[in-house]
This record gives sequence, structure tokens and C-alpha cells, in this order.
Amino acid sequence: MQERAALALNDRAGNLSGALPALLVEAHRIAATVIIGVHGRKRSGPGETFWQYRPYSFGDNVQQIDWHRSARSDRVFIRENEWEAANTLWLWVSPAVAMTFQSHLATVSKGERARLLALAVASLAVRANERVSLLGSDLAPAHSRPALLRLAQTLITAPASDTLPRAIRLPKFSTVLMFGDFLEPPERIARSLGSIAANGVAGHIVQVCDPAEETLPYQGRVQFEEMAGPLTYVAGKTESLREAYQAKFAEQRARVRDITRRIGWSFAVHRTDEAPLRILHALHGLIGGEKSRANQARAF
Repeated sequence: MQERAALALNDRAGNLSGALPALLVEAHRIAATVIIGVHGRKRSGPGETFWQYRPYSFGDNVQQIDWHRSARSDRVFIRENEWEAANTLWLWVSPAVAMTFQSHLATVSKGERARLLALAVASLAVRANERVSLLGSDLAPAHSRPALLRLAQTLITAPASDTLPRAIRLPKFSTVLMFGDFLEPPERIARSLGSIAANGVAGHIVQVCDPAEETLPYQGRVQFEEMAGPLTYVAGKTESLREAYQAKFAEQRARVRDITRRIGWSFAVHRTDEAPLRILHALHGLIGGEKSRANQARAF
């Protein structure tokens, strides 16, 4: 059952990302031998990860000859490793119980939409030979189609938790993309994001919310229940709370936006009643193109 669900999610994400151009990764040369960018194309160069074999040509370092591979052919082959500057995209989808919320104004829950967006971005990255993994998981960064299935399976089977990512030392040339509602106390969010960004890692936050969470569209007597706890609240006239509620919700969003601005990350909002292509277009431009370098710390 879980495998079928993972395959379905993978197919939906693949179809969705197929409507976009492949995630083009550009880089700037800041010195004669150094190329940098938010992402680096997969290419040969200094590194420890095997990339490919190619025939030996004049001028190649003989120490790169792979004699075992060459012995099986009438040609001499060079073993090339992957350039260390190739980017790794680290995804995170909030496993909080609150992500299961879905109001009558949306056709999917926050968690469903977040998982779909994360996998669609992963599909784009894989098409551009970018390595992808999940933040906090034991999945090795990979850029293969089977890796997408493993990502989908991990996302679907992840147990519910109210924890935010802990401090983790990511390798150079890493980018973090996080999907969640980010309704936790701002102090917790600041500690979590700050610990990840401390090593100069680029990052992008997408707050996924249900339209009812923004507008409080209910009328009359309504009983509200805490999704992750026993608390309940009965409002006799819900519409009388709307203005104060909306102000509080906007304040939370503003504080999260300010946290991301202070650490140099970007911040975006996606509502579950919106088409997912819009936010994917924004992420594609932010992560993979000229916009990402010029406006990396700017909200979109």
C-alpha cells in the first residue's frame, strides 16, 4: 500500500515538474579556476564520488587510468570522479500533525501539497543531474530516478513529529529547501534555521498554509480542537474573532519572514487552494537561475 502511494506521488510530481523546463543550473566564474553558483552542474573534477569512465586521450594524467576497466577492453580508460562543487539539494517537509489539516476551501491537506512540491523540485533537480536528499534522513544524496522513489517512500512513511530540523553540518555547495506551515514558536524556528545556516548554507523557506488558516471563514458557534493535543475551544460567535485572529496569523508570518531575512534565506507562501505550478515556477527561478544568485536572500 505504501509503495503504491509512493509511486502515485512520484508520478504526480513527475507530471507536474514536466510542465517546467529542466532545472537549469548556472554558475559564475570568479577566478580562472573557480566556478561558483547556487548549484553547480555535474561535471568531472576533484572529488571522491565516481562519475564516469572515458577513453584516455593525449595529455591525461596516467594516474587516472583505471587498469581494471581497461583490461576488459582494447582501449585505455580514465576514471573520472564528480566535481566536488556539484550542488546537493537538501529537502525537508514538516512531519507535524498540523500538516494534515484540510479545510473545506482546499482539495488537499498541507502535508499532501508539501510532499508533492518537494518531490516535484527533486524531479527537476535530478533532470539537471543535481544530487538530492532529505534533511535529517539516512538517504545518501543521489541524482537518479530510483532516488526519487526512495524520497517519496521516505516522505510518506515519515512518522508524525513536532520537531524541527536539528543542527547538522552540511557539505559545501549545499542548498536547503524547507516546506512547512511554520506555526511553531518563532524562537524554536529561529534556533533551528540558524543552526543550519550557521555554516553559510543557502536556504529557502516555503510556508504552506490552508486558506482557512489565513481567513478564519467560519460563522457562528464553532468548536476548535488542537490537532496534536487535548485542548478545545468553543467560540460562540466566530466572526467576532476574525480580525484579531488574522492579525495574529500575520504577525507569526512576519516574524518567520524576518528570521529568514536575518540569516540570508528566502521566504515564500503557498496556499493549498492555489495551483502548485506557480510556486514551482518561483522555486525554479530562485534555485536554478540568475535570479537565485542576484536575489538569493530576497523573498519572492
